[in-house]
Amino acid sequence: MKITVAGSGYVGLVTAACLADNGNDVIGYDIDADRVAALNQGVSPIFEPGLSELININRSARRLRFTTDLAESVTHAAVIFIAIGTPPRAEGAADLSNIEAFARAAGPHITRPIVMVIKSTVPVGTGTRVEALVNERAKAPVRLVSNPEFLKEGSAILDFQKPDRVVIGAEDPQAAQLIRELYLPFVRNQRPILLMSRAAAEMTKYAANACLAARVSLINEIANICDAYGVDVDDVRRGMGTDQRIGFQFLYPGAGYGGSCFPKDVQALSHVARARGIEPRMLDAVHTVNEAQKRILFERIRTRFGGPLAGRTVAIWGAAFKPNTDDIREAPALVLIDLLWQHGAAIRLHDPEALANVRAAYGDRLRYFENNYDALDGADCLAICTEWNQFRSPDFDEVRRRLAQPIVFDGRNLYEAATMRRHKLEYYPIGRPAVGG
Repeated sequence: MKITVAGSGYVGLVTAACLADNGNDVIGYDIDADRVAALNQGVSPIFEPGLSELININRSARRLRFTTDLAESVTHAAVIFIAIGTPPRAEGAADLSNIEAFARAAGPHITRPIVMVIKSTVPVGTGTRVEALVNERAKAPVRLVSNPEFLKEGSAILDFQKPDRVVIGAEDPQAAQLIRELYLPFVRNQRPILLMSRAAAEMTKYAANACLAARVSLINEIANICDAYGVDVDDVRRGMGTDQRIGFQFLYPGAGYGGSCFPKDVQALSHVARARGIEPRMLDAVHTVNEAQKRILFERIRTRFGGPLAGRTVAIWGAAFKPNTDDIREAPALVLIDLLWQHGAAIRLHDPEALANVRAAYGDRLRYFENNYDALDGADCLAICTEWNQFRSPDFDEVRRRLAQPIVFDGRNLYEAATMRRHKLEYYPIGRPAVGG
C-alpha cells in the first residue's frame, strides 16, 4: 500500500519504518529540511533502539524515503498518517495548530479519495474538525480515522510490531476496514484490533495514559508515607502487586515521571474535562503529586548537607526521562539540575545518550562526561535519575573511591541496602530505609 507519514518524530519515524518493513511503499514527510536530509542519508535524529537499522534496511530496499515536498507526499498516498506533535499550551490544552495547518495545506493536493489517520494524541472531537478542514479544500472525499499510538520510548519498535492491541476509531466502516487490514500482519499473535467510534478512540489514549500516570503518582505518594513511618515500600509494593487486580506494572516508586506523554496528556485531559464543566480532581492530584515528586532528590540532598549548597558538587547519572532514549522532555533530572544550579551547586552529568540534548539546553552551566565514573571525581554525592542498565551493577568500590564523600541518592531504587552497607556507601533511596548517615 502507498502510505505517507506526516511528521518525523518518535511516532512518525517508528510508524514509517515499521510499515515499510511490512512491504508498504512509504514516504515520510516533514517540514524540517535538515531532518529530512539527514534521514535520507540514513541518520536518525533521535535515539531509539533498532530504529536507525530499520530505517536504513527499508531505505536500501526502496520502500522508505523522506521529503519536504507536500504535493508529492499527498499525491503518493492512499493512506496518510498524521504523526505531528501536539505540545501543551500554557493552560494545559493540546496545541493542535500544526495538525490543522497540515490539513489545510494538504487539502488542495487531494484529487482522489483517501483515508487520513491521526496517530497523534488529540482531544475528543479533533478528528471531526480535521476531517472538515481537509474536505473543505480537497477535490475528492477524505475519510478520517483515529488510530492512537501506544508506543513506549525505548521499546517503540517492538510495541508497534507486537502491540497489546490496535485501536481504530472511525465513522466510516470502509475506512476502518482498510486500516484494520493494514495492521493485520502485526496481530498474528491474536492480539485484538478494537473498532470503535472516532471520539472513543481519541479518549482511549488519554484515559490509558492518565491511568498509568495515576499508578506512578500513587506509588510515589505511598513511598513518601512509608518514609515517614520507617516502612520499606518494596514490601508494600510486593503486597500490592501480587494482588491480581492490581499487578506490578507502573508500580515502582521513584523521582517522578516525565517524557512527552504522561505530563501533557494528564493536563490535556484535565482541560478537556473543564471545557465541559467537570472538575478533574483526581487528574489534578496525579499531576500535583508528580510535580512535587520531581523535587524529592533535591530536597534530600539539601537536607543531608544542612541547607546551603553553594560550593557543593553533585554528580548526576541519567538525564533522559527513562532509559533507552535520548528524550529529556519533562525529565525529573532537569528539575534537579535547575534546583541545584539555583542554589549554587556545581553539576557533573553523565547520560549514555542524552548529553547532546542537555548540552543544547544548558550549555556550559554543567560539566558533561561520556564515562559515568569520570562524572564522580571530587563530587560530594551521586544522584541517580534514570535507571539505565549500566547503572544497575556498577563498581561500587570505584564509586566510593571517586566521590569526595561516599553518598548516593537513588531516585530509581536500583540498589540493595546490604550491598551499599557492604561497600560503605551512605545511601538514600525512595520509600526505603537509608543506609548510614
